[in-house]
Amino acid sequence: MRIISGIHKGKRLQAPKKLPVRPTTDMAKEGLFNILNHHYTFSQIALLDLFAGTGNISYEFASRGTTEITAVDAHYGCVGYIRNTATALDFEIETVKSDVYSYLEKVHRSYDIIFADPPYDFTKEQFQKIAELVFAQRLLNEEGTLIIEHSKHTNIEDTPHFAHARKYGGSVFSFFEY
Repeated sequence: MRIISGIHKGKRLQAPKKLPVRPTTDMAKEGLFNILNHHYTFSQIALLDLFAGTGNISYEFASRGTTEITAVDAHYGCVGYIRNTATALDFEIETVKSDVYSYLEKVHRSYDIIFADPPYDFTKEQFQKIAELVFAQRLLNEEGTLIIEHSKHTNIEDTPHFAHARKYGGSVFSFFEY
C-alpha cells in the first residue's frame, strides 16, 4: 500500500502478512479522495476510521493534514501496527482496540467523516447496522458523511440516509448523509 498525496506522498508501507486485512486499493482510494477533495478541507475535519485494518485510510487523511483521527479495530495486531506506523510517520492517530459496534454504541463525540471498511463477507444487515448506529447516536456533524466500503455484490442503497455510491473495480463506496 502507498500514501497517494500529502506530506508523505508516494511513501510505501508494508503491513505484516499475518494481519487479517484487505486494504483499500490505490485506485479506489484515489477515486474516493478525488470526491472528498471537493467537499472538505482535510486540516479542519475529524475522522473516525472503523475496521481500520492497516490504517491505510487514516494515513491518507493524516498525510493530507487531518490531525483529529480515531482508528478503531478489534484486532490487537492491527491496532499495534497503526500505532507504530503513526508514530514513525509523526501522525496524530488515536488507536482504539474495540469491537466497532460496541464502540459506536458508547462513543460520545461527532465526526465530519466516518469511514467504515468492514469485511466484504458481512451480511447486508451487518453493513446496515453501522449506518443505523452512526445516525441513531448522532455521530456525524450536520454536514458530515458516512462512507461504507463494500463489495460490488452487496447493495445497501435502501439503507436510511443513503445518498449515493461510487464503484471502483470490485469495491463500492456508499455515502450516507443527513
